[in-house]
Amino acid sequence: MGLSVDLTDFLQSKLSSVLNQPLQISGTKPVSGGSINQAYCLQTNAGKYMLKLNSKSAYPNMFACESVGLRTIATTNTIAVPAVILQDDLDDESFLVLEWIETRKPTEKASEQLGRELAEMHKNKASYFGFENDNYMGSLTQSNKKHDTWNSFYIEERLQPMVKIAFDKRLLNKVDVQNFEKLYSKLNRLFKEEPSSLIHGDLWGGNYLISTEEKPYLIDPAVSYGNREFDIAMTTLFGGFSESFYAAYHESFPLNKGWNERIDLWNLYPLLLHLNLFGAGYLEQIREGVEEYV
Repeated sequence: MGLSVDLTDFLQSKLSSVLNQPLQISGTKPVSGGSINQAYCLQTNAGKYMLKLNSKSAYPNMFACESVGLRTIATTNTIAVPAVILQDDLDDESFLVLEWIETRKPTEKASEQLGRELAEMHKNKASYFGFENDNYMGSLTQSNKKHDTWNSFYIEERLQPMVKIAFDKRLLNKVDVQNFEKLYSKLNRLFKEEPSSLIHGDLWGGNYLISTEEKPYLIDPAVSYGNREFDIAMTTLFGGFSESFYAAYHESFPLNKGWNERIDLWNLYPLLLHLNLFGAGYLEQIREGVEEYV
């Protein structure tokens, strides 16, 4: 489905103003944008851009949150993200225009660079766990209320809201909820607190790109200041990261002892989110994860 005449005219006007040059859209080509957004390669006289569209009423401020996340990562000067060109709304259509990145398959060189640069990003810290605003992970909102410890942040802003949604949808039962309560009571004994790190927050294999110049880019962030083990754990959930990525990361910023024994602990949050979005296929993995620690 192409763009409406009204949206095309609006985009041309806005982009002309932002880019300070007359811009004409010559075509659009659908590209993969996930299950939430429509995504297009926007072809113009000024080059290609990535255009993402969704419903303002269904996902309020989603693209504003994504823009903040991308710009926050960009300001660290550690790892590349696509530049945010324009974010706006027209009636109920929200849109985000980003720099277009020509991509290739990951190489060992690019994977090592991704590991090193992610480690450098993780060295950016705050005096709290959380973020200045709430945002999204997938199509679900996530609270980023500030906490003094990762322990309380992970329980109150990550696990508890997802457990409640799953229980209300009858995806988790009372025994499941009781087991999560047991986990909360002993969580602070399962890991060592360290200063917060700026984390991507949704770092699965589909949320990084490798450019034709072998340069890694992070996309679709769900940023907060959290425990960096969370990002590393999520890289293991669906694959897509090579051994050279992990070796380069550990060489640049070694993780605390026993980090690999906590992978299933931190992956409970994304698994709960997938349970709430896609159903009971993730339930057994969640139950096994909880039982591992209680």
